[in-house]
Amino acid sequence: MSKIATLEIDGNKYEFPIVEGTENELGIDIKTLRGATGGVTTIDPGYKNTGSCESAITFLDGEKGILRYRGYSIEELAEKADFLEVAYLLIFGELPTAEQLEKFDKDIKEESQVDEDMKKILDGFPKSAHPMGVLSSLTSALIAFNPGSVDVDSEEEMYGAIVKILAKFPVLAAWTMRKRKSLPLDYGDNSLGYVENLHKMMFAKPNQAYESNKLVIDALDKLLILHADHEQNCSTSTVRIVGSSHAGLFASLSAGISALWGPLHGGANQAVIEMLEAIKADGGDTAKYIAKAKDKNDPFRLMGFGHRVYKNFDPRAKIIKKSAEEVLGDLGIEDPVLDIAKGLADVALKDEYFVQRKLYPNVDFYSGIIYRALGIPTEMFTVMFALGRLPGWIAQWREMRLRKEPIGRPRQIYVGENHRAFKTVSER
Repeated sequence: MSKIATLEIDGNKYEFPIVEGTENELGIDIKTLRGATGGVTTIDPGYKNTGSCESAITFLDGEKGILRYRGYSIEELAEKADFLEVAYLLIFGELPTAEQLEKFDKDIKEESQVDEDMKKILDGFPKSAHPMGVLSSLTSALIAFNPGSVDVDSEEEMYGAIVKILAKFPVLAAWTMRKRKSLPLDYGDNSLGYVENLHKMMFAKPNQAYESNKLVIDALDKLLILHADHEQNCSTSTVRIVGSSHAGLFASLSAGISALWGPLHGGANQAVIEMLEAIKADGGDTAKYIAKAKDKNDPFRLMGFGHRVYKNFDPRAKIIKKSAEEVLGDLGIEDPVLDIAKGLADVALKDEYFVQRKLYPNVDFYSGIIYRALGIPTEMFTVMFALGRLPGWIAQWREMRLRKEPIGRPRQIYVGENHRAFKTVSER
């Protein structure tokens, strides 16, 4: 027998079906609410209690610290898969066979050239432009070079669009950083793997041979996997709602990049390093800032600790903490900012105040540490997040279009003035 929720308004009762997910999540289906009640809506600022869709891509349980892509645990994927395998899994629903993965990799490499005119657009930005603004603009500009709309009912056209953006996005991201650092633009090397080629495009110097560090590439690979999808967050919801108007894939992704830019979302790892820099500038006294964090009357907040969704330890942080320690140890970096970070993390993992409140270091905390150790500029951190989130955005856009979901159109409760008579200028 199906479950029913009953809502009573002014003595009238209305029944609505309860939808149950495969992980026993329950949601009240209220799509008939306005029609049944004569105009009543719900109000839920931030949509914290509202499911915007049914999705088969990512399962997240914040209370238990669980994150799974298409049923596979994030722990197992980070340990056993590479980023391209995870991208294929998210987008197409299953892990690729050896033949499928080889073709996917080959097809991406064949689309990795970016039209030379894109360089003119990049040249139009000053070096001071934030990389996320540049990346969003360049992604949107791809539409001009690929003007045809994708027939979402054609598997061939859909696959072609997906391969194109997976191929060109790392080039645009790397170019964004190289322009800021006054380095010549690099197309990388198609003999390299996806993540290693990204690293080369970002860091190769024109006057010396590129040298790869397996530990570094593995850490980057894990970071991209850990960021690949995270259910219906701000940027993902943006991609879906923009795509619901039948805007193209590139336009929808550009909107998602802009949403990710915010410091409450993808900009959190940048905020972590900025906080650490501020602590260093103030003498580097971690005990002082731990005390400030505990003082409810002090506006200071430790960035990168706790999580809006996870009410326990962020499962991604457990994975990347080990990589951070390995990278720092292998590179032998001496950096007072990273020493401050380690000191804060050690305290938070042991101090009763933080343990009771489950304010553990999250993935943004450790990803910022790794990116800094690798020499990635702070303002590029969110771009790295976007690189990882790309397959998740694509998967969500594809799912939304294939399910033929209606255009997103939230309601509101109007709290403005009632009807007023217009007065001419002389009467005001």
